[in-house]
Amino acid sequence: MEFFRIHKTIPFMRHAKVLNIISFVTFALAVFFLAHRGLHLSVEFTGGTVMEVAYQQSVDVGKVRETVGKLGYADVQVQNYGTSRDVQIRLPVQKGQSSAQQGAQVMEALKAVDPTAVLRGNEFVGPQVGEELTTNGIKALAMVVVGIMIYLAFRFEWKFALATVLANLHDVVIILGFFAFFQWEFSLAVLAAVLAVLGYSVNESVVIFDRIRENFRRYRKMSTVETIDNAITSTISRTIITHGSTQLVVLSMFFFGGPTLHYFALALTIGICFGIYSSAFVAAAIAMWLGVKREDLIKAPPKRDGDPDDPNAGATV
Repeated sequence: MEFFRIHKTIPFMRHAKVLNIISFVTFALAVFFLAHRGLHLSVEFTGGTVMEVAYQQSVDVGKVRETVGKLGYADVQVQNYGTSRDVQIRLPVQKGQSSAQQGAQVMEALKAVDPTAVLRGNEFVGPQVGEELTTNGIKALAMVVVGIMIYLAFRFEWKFALATVLANLHDVVIILGFFAFFQWEFSLAVLAAVLAVLGYSVNESVVIFDRIRENFRRYRKMSTVETIDNAITSTISRTIITHGSTQLVVLSMFFFGGPTLHYFALALTIGICFGIYSSAFVAAAIAMWLGVKREDLIKAPPKRDGDPDDPNAGATV
């Protein structure tokens, strides 16, 4: 399915050097902010207080979040669980306050707004849990990267595998750089979005690389640069349809999903935009600079006895 067809090949690789310099600068800034400002980790990673509060009637989660926020909790997480009358509140660690003191302070504020509020549970999530989640997240990311390299090395060629992994890490680091620069909360939902972007970006790279391999077979007189330009140009319509429809869903979550899905959708939005860019310009350009050529993807058929180039052709026994 195509909305339009571009008949003239766009010379994308002509601007590859400039675009990749911009990518390198953006990547370096992201690393700088990650190193100097760090990620603003959520309760799941740092530890904190988890409260369960019940009401006699349906409760407005937004009002509960606003009430708790007035106590100085900028990053409080409030969501329904079970029924619309029950809410779960996650509070970050506060210096000089125990979990019990935090719970008492919050309940006092909630009862002032609605006297029917009842505390059903109050527990402290220790830093050991946060450390375990961080370790598991890093392991998951490493396994995804290794799996991508193995898959692409078998399907295409090691140069494409290396180019794709570098482009995908470029996307991941830039997403994390945005969260470090603006100090947006980094939660498990955001980690899930980052892993989803990895798979999404790989899919786009595979589509372009598959078209490059097809072009090598179809257009034998084209140079490598012309082949890559033609492959990117011929997949533009598909890219617009796929990423445009996906972005509509993500933007719906961003604007209407509430605070729970806000940063999840934001990470996906950044990742989708940079995923398109990196697949077309970063991954393809790196593969080009690594010297990918027709012979890497299309193996010459073995020569048989009697072929004109066979030195033994026509010899008598």
